[in-house]
Amino acid sequence: MNVSASTGSDDDAYWQRPDSDAGQFGADRPVPAPEPKPSYGGPPRPAPASPHWRPPIVSEPPPPRSMPAQNMDALEESEGAARTMTYGVGLVAGAIALILMCLLCARAIF
Repeated sequence: MNVSASTGSDDDAYWQRPDSDAGQFGADRPVPAPEPKPSYGGPPRPAPASPHWRPPIVSEPPPPRSMPAQNMDALEESEGAARTMTYGVGLVAGAIALILMCLLCARAIF
C-alpha cells in the first residue's frame, strides 16, 4: 500500500510545520505569559470543640457465663429414640404406599 500526500509532494513534507513566514505560527508571534497558579492554603480550620465535650463512654459488659456440662449418656439415649421414631414413621408410610399401589394395580388389572 502506497500512502502519499494529496498535494503530490514528498510524504514527509506534508507533515512538517508551516514556514515561519506564514505569520500565525512564526517565532515573531508573542507568547502569552502563563497565569500564576493560586496557592492552595488547605481546608478551613474547624471550630474548636466545647471544653465540656467528652466522647461517649461504653460500659464493659460482664464476661460470658460458662456453659453447663453435657450429659453424653442422655444425649445418646435421646438420639437413639429419635432414630427409632424416624424409622417407624418411614416403615408405616412405606406400608401405606405399598397397599395403595397394590389396590391401584389390582383395580387396573381386574
